[in-house]
Amino acid sequence: MFENLTDRLGSSLKNLAGQGSLTEDNIRDTLREVRKALLEADVALPVVKEFVEQVKEKALGQEVLQSLNPGQAFVKIVNDELVRTMGDANDGLDLAAKPPAIILMAGLQGAGKTTSVAKLARFLQEREKKKVMVVSADVYRPAAIEQLKTLAGEVETHFFPSTGDQDPVDIANGALEEARRRYMDVLIVDTAGRLHVDDEMMSEIKRLHGAISPVETLFVVDAMTGQDAANTAQAFNEALPLTGVILTKADGDSRGGAALSVRQLTGKPIKFIGMGEKTDALEPFHPDRIASRILGMGDVLSLVEEAERKLDKKKAEKIAKKFKKGKAMDFEDLKDQFQQMRNMGGMAGLLDKLPGMGGMMQAAQDPAAMKQMKHMEALIDSMTVKERRNPDIIKGSRKKRIAAGAGLEIQDLNRLMKQQKMMAKMMKKMRTKGGMKNMMRGLEGMMGGNGGPGGSGGMGGPGGGMPPGGMGGGMPPM
Repeated sequence: MFENLTDRLGSSLKNLAGQGSLTEDNIRDTLREVRKALLEADVALPVVKEFVEQVKEKALGQEVLQSLNPGQAFVKIVNDELVRTMGDANDGLDLAAKPPAIILMAGLQGAGKTTSVAKLARFLQEREKKKVMVVSADVYRPAAIEQLKTLAGEVETHFFPSTGDQDPVDIANGALEEARRRYMDVLIVDTAGRLHVDDEMMSEIKRLHGAISPVETLFVVDAMTGQDAANTAQAFNEALPLTGVILTKADGDSRGGAALSVRQLTGKPIKFIGMGEKTDALEPFHPDRIASRILGMGDVLSLVEEAERKLDKKKAEKIAKKFKKGKAMDFEDLKDQFQQMRNMGGMAGLLDKLPGMGGMMQAAQDPAAMKQMKHMEALIDSMTVKERRNPDIIKGSRKKRIAAGAGLEIQDLNRLMKQQKMMAKMMKKMRTKGGMKNMMRGLEGMMGGNGGPGGSGGMGGPGGGMPPGGMGGGMPPM
């Protein structure tokens, strides 16, 4: 997420961070680079101008110029200004209303509005323990009603049926009446989207808003549209009393222009951020955590919270016990770790939240590396339970059978077995003094530190390869 902005800002601030003193000249040069980085990230020009002015004003203050480490003080100013631009703190939903609290979802077609309805329903059910009903008032796209019905079944939330020949206001009122009858806590209303903002669309959604008086009116916008996302949100905000924004498809947004522009241009907080297609891929938007990730400092808090929700604690404890005893992880453990890592958003999802791991993101997202990981899992699936638990028994004819069962070559299996032995050595290193540092050095080399993916020690190279399970396999479970 925001890789391009992270790289550009990182290189702009790197030189200044090591300076023993700050001068107007080196601050001016750095801010010129910061300005370019923000503009290339498609941040709206008025937002860029204000951001740079605020940073310059604070950086030239006596408190920074006379501090013991002015370079780090400057980085802190940039971090604080990023947080301020995006909204200071997470702004949650205000559901303190007579049940059911109504949430109206608005946005353009293709922004991920219907999917966001299901994601939000799941979020409220699982984390807020609310009884939720969803309804589609999109009568122009018949597939939208069916799509929401399918998604509602997937997240196990209540669905109120509607048809394309009904009036949107009648649909919403009918759903409201049913939600009251069934003592629902929240009713989420999906609305029609268009390819662009038009009078007909605005007139309809205003009428709908006036009829049901929602406590939250959320604008759903695609992060990959950059500053256009902020401009569209501004147009909706002029027509509707928006209470917040949901930024979707942020996992595919390498620039970050929308996240940095929306709050400043609309005055409305980003309440949630969508980080994938799955129905659990919706997170509260924390400006301080996003700023930390943009500056390459990771987001450990979110990682810990995600681990608490998604990791299988029994499996984690089992591997932790092995780790403490200095035992090697067998192939059954590694298969469990594949599953754990997938639940955590894959290798790229983990590295994005770990401090100082930005340089390894490219290796983690390399298509050859992803393909190799699938091959690893196919080989493990082709083994018997006995072979997974006792890798040393895999010899000659067994190797042929396992490779054939996975549709791969014996060389692929030999590479996997070699990596499993390397993992055993790394776990032993972890139990010695300075073990974590040694292990991370080894992991970085295995992930392409020597020439990148496909090199002699890279993910795709012969004899190289990322340790099975990646971070989840190479480190003791969280």
